[in-house]
Amino acid sequence: MKLNTSIRKRFRVSNKVKKVAPKDRFRLCISRSSKNISAQIIDDVKKITLLSSSSIDKDMKGGDKVSKTELSKKVAANLAKKAQEKKITKIFFDRGIYRYHGRVKVFAETLRENGMDF
Repeated sequence: MKLNTSIRKRFRVSNKVKKVAPKDRFRLCISRSSKNISAQIIDDVKKITLLSSSSIDKDMKGGDKVSKTELSKKVAANLAKKAQEKKITKIFFDRGIYRYHGRVKVFAETLRENGMDF
């Protein structure tokens, strides 16, 4: 089966991250669209999703207009808060097919400011 470019890129980045990542850390997988952003913390050993946060969640929706970068900051802060409640501080960042630039970079920096270690 022939894979298209974006799927090959996702596999390439994810496999590189999984090879060098220690088994005691969880994987933070990020996904974004033109308007929304979401992230999950995944345990690759048990193959389950531990936490997730998205800009589509009810607690993220507000009446005021917010830029996409501000929305990324809100989602990252919400995910960091949920992770601290479950005592998860060490993760590795799987950016998928997205470059470490713009909203993805703001998301990662906000997580670091809120106590996540990667």
